[in-house]
Amino acid sequence: MSTLQAIRGMNDILPEASPVWQYLEGQIKTVLGQYGYREIRMPVVEPTALFKRGVGEHTDIVEKEMYTFDDRGGDSLTLRPEGTAGCVRAALQHGLLHNQIQRLWYSGAMFRYERPQKGRYRQFHQIGAEVFGVATPDIDAELILVSARLLNNLGLGDHVTLNLNTLGSSEARGRYRKALVDYLETVKEQLDEDSQNRLYSNPLRILDSKSESTQKLLDSAPKFDAYLDDESRMHFQSLCTRLDSAGVRYTVNPRLVRGLDYYSQTVFEWITDSLGAQGTVCGGGRYDGLVPMLGGKPTPAAGFALGVERLLLMLETLNKIPAEVFETVDAYLIMAGDLAETQGLALAETLRTEVGGLRLISHCGGGSFKSQMKKADKSGARWALILGEDEASGSQVTVKSLRDDAPQQTLAQGELANWLMNQYGSQSQHAVTHAQS
Repeated sequence: MSTLQAIRGMNDILPEASPVWQYLEGQIKTVLGQYGYREIRMPVVEPTALFKRGVGEHTDIVEKEMYTFDDRGGDSLTLRPEGTAGCVRAALQHGLLHNQIQRLWYSGAMFRYERPQKGRYRQFHQIGAEVFGVATPDIDAELILVSARLLNNLGLGDHVTLNLNTLGSSEARGRYRKALVDYLETVKEQLDEDSQNRLYSNPLRILDSKSESTQKLLDSAPKFDAYLDDESRMHFQSLCTRLDSAGVRYTVNPRLVRGLDYYSQTVFEWITDSLGAQGTVCGGGRYDGLVPMLGGKPTPAAGFALGVERLLLMLETLNKIPAEVFETVDAYLIMAGDLAETQGLALAETLRTEVGGLRLISHCGGGSFKSQMKKADKSGARWALILGEDEASGSQVTVKSLRDDAPQQTLAQGELANWLMNQYGSQSQHAVTHAQS
């Protein structure tokens, strides 16, 4: 019988990799907490109508990429392809938006059916932040500052570039859309196939076409700026002024539109070329029209999402993962003999209680002293705590360093907890932080 394999593009995260995920997630959660964002958790499966209405029926996500199925009751359900629509649905359903400002964040798996490639999978993970109830550009600036701090704290700030644009009001966008279509109709036969398909359903997406020939045609297209209303122009200028004051460098990219229908006004992307082809690691913007599209009262809203796999790939490629991230075990308790095994489990429990955050493996399964030492070394632990018959009969423990040439020593069992706390110092604090993240 053949063994079963994971679905293509949906990957297992093995124990050797999970410490880096925990590090990245811990760093992001810490920064979001600094700005007062609170976690919300939404279901992985949502009604299909949520994404058709919220993301847009003519987007690539809805037309080509969603995992959609009918359940036994005949309802059409979809594995969530992104987090914003679900977050809005949850906020509306539970009354979080009535005369309130909400700063929320979420994390988890998203699903899109597309060709798997490095850093881009069918099951992928995002961490998103959403703000509801603030119409002014200061919240746009805050979201960009949050994302900038996240990237800087991870050591990636020098390897990303911020692209910024405004899509204006829905009225301005409608006027520009008509002018753009009128122009593109004159060069329709010269457009790439995807752009021809989008000409009437989603023409703004043509602006960020990957086709060089289409981009050359767009050089002569009408410019979005000429169709902006004064309010949108002032909003964007105010945002830029705030970013300038905060020392955030950016490039205004008039062809940046993002791929989802719900965006309006500010849109931004953090892009990198550190992974070969240019790619987006974080993107977001303002979507004031989404709440009423999903049945709520008009509510200003803005947010962003980070691609976890892309960030992990950057950390690995640029060698930005701190060595201590992989130190998942502090000590390994070796027990040789019946009396040692009897004492050992109780001793391990005492140490875990008294030494906050201590990561201690107690050997199980028997075996010779030599085989246990091999397992202790393979575990990555800094210390082997040796409890043999002699130590057990004398209520002692021998401590052996596995990572440096520190002399071996024997301590009374009652002294071991204090010794460990004194030895670890900052490493013990790292253990606590690691455990909490």
